[in-house]
Amino acid sequence: MGDRDELALRPVQETDLSYFTDAATTAADQDPFNFFGFKRTFTVARAWHEDGLLTPEGGTLLVTLDERVVGDVGWHAQPYGPPGAGHALNIGIRLLPAQRGVGLGTRAQRMLVGYLFATYPVNRVDAGTDVDNVAEQRALEKAGFRRDGVLRGAQWRAGGWHDLVLYSRLRGDP
Repeated sequence: MGDRDELALRPVQETDLSYFTDAATTAADQDPFNFFGFKRTFTVARAWHEDGLLTPEGGTLLVTLDERVVGDVGWHAQPYGPPGAGHALNIGIRLLPAQRGVGLGTRAQRMLVGYLFATYPVNRVDAGTDVDNVAEQRALEKAGFRRDGVLRGAQWRAGGWHDLVLYSRLRGDP
């Protein structure tokens, strides 16, 4: 990655929908922490046609490097307490396997948090990752997230229940 590489987040365009088809067919051994079984990709296309994958409750943006799609980030509202009393935005990231390990995840998640705090009236952005996904834990910490704790048996993946590590950033955090 050179000094001139430009990382950006941008809305999904119709010509990008094949990225989601390709990502959905990635095998578990190539992307173990993002593989939750094969998915019906037509639902992404249908959602894109309905709302461009951007709604008041959540969304998806593409991560681009020098205008090439290298991944995606997403978020959804996470309720804490009764409706209207408060919620956070929970984020996730998927980078193409060839783009991992060079700091793009840290940079993209930092950019996403800035976008979300500028766009949504929330105080908290959180992210969970598998306890074995040490690389993502490091990326979140470098992006300014703090480790909140472990959610035992919270995620079904690869034929079994897995513990998640929960991280958060608050609006007032440095």
